[in-house]
Amino acid sequence: MAKPVTKQQESIARLAWQCRRGMLELDLLLLGFLENGYAQLNSDSKQAFVELLDIVDTELLEYLMGRHVHKEARIQYVIEAIRQSVTS
Repeated sequence: MAKPVTKQQESIARLAWQCRRGMLELDLLLLGFLENGYAQLNSDSKQAFVELLDIVDTELLEYLMGRHVHKEARIQYVIEAIRQSVTS
């Protein structure tokens, strides 16, 4: 018999679905961070990550490649965390 799914597992599964984008680069960055860095974020930064997923793919890629800086510091913090997760 399968174990019941927790609310946290359900939330992560929903985020994983949102991390699947139209660009392979974004898929790799976002899903990789969700698997390896998201759990270390505080609740405000987790909410910022959710908001980050609402950004249009082309604009999001510009932020994640370091070509632009987001005007909201808490979202920029998450962008930097994602960028660092790739280099470490």
